[in-house]
Amino acid sequence: MNEQMPQQPAAPAPLSPAEERQLAMFAHLGVLVNLFSGFLGPVVPLAIYLIYKDRSRYVAYQSLQGLIFQIIWWIGGGVLTGVVWTITGTLSAFLIGLICIPFACIISAMPLVALIYGVYGGIQCNQGADFKYWLIGDWFRSTLTN
Repeated sequence: MNEQMPQQPAAPAPLSPAEERQLAMFAHLGVLVNLFSGFLGPVVPLAIYLIYKDRSRYVAYQSLQGLIFQIIWWIGGGVLTGVVWTITGTLSAFLIGLICIPFACIISAMPLVALIYGVYGGIQCNQGADFKYWLIGDWFRSTLTN
């Protein structure tokens, strides 16, 4: 009786530095998908994270950052913009809302700021920088090290 032991799957090969930079860049540039779909941008960094998290900590960190950043700023910013404009429109019936219009316009720029910051992050990663988003970067670095 010749019983064979099941073979362990081979560990995934680590990514080269050029591949790491490219995948990290794509994770951040996923924010551009929001321009065409409105909300599917977070799918890009999520897919990159799930596929490459075991092959590169750098790619895992950058893609996780890109995912959460987009959820907070693009989706959250879009919802906040809708709420602020609804309140402004409602209060305009009482003339108070007219004062709120400049604030609503500023809030409406949140997704645009997220788009620019995401592209900047992609460029930084492509150049080999250890990019981190303001406020969430340090939090995710500590999450990945634990």
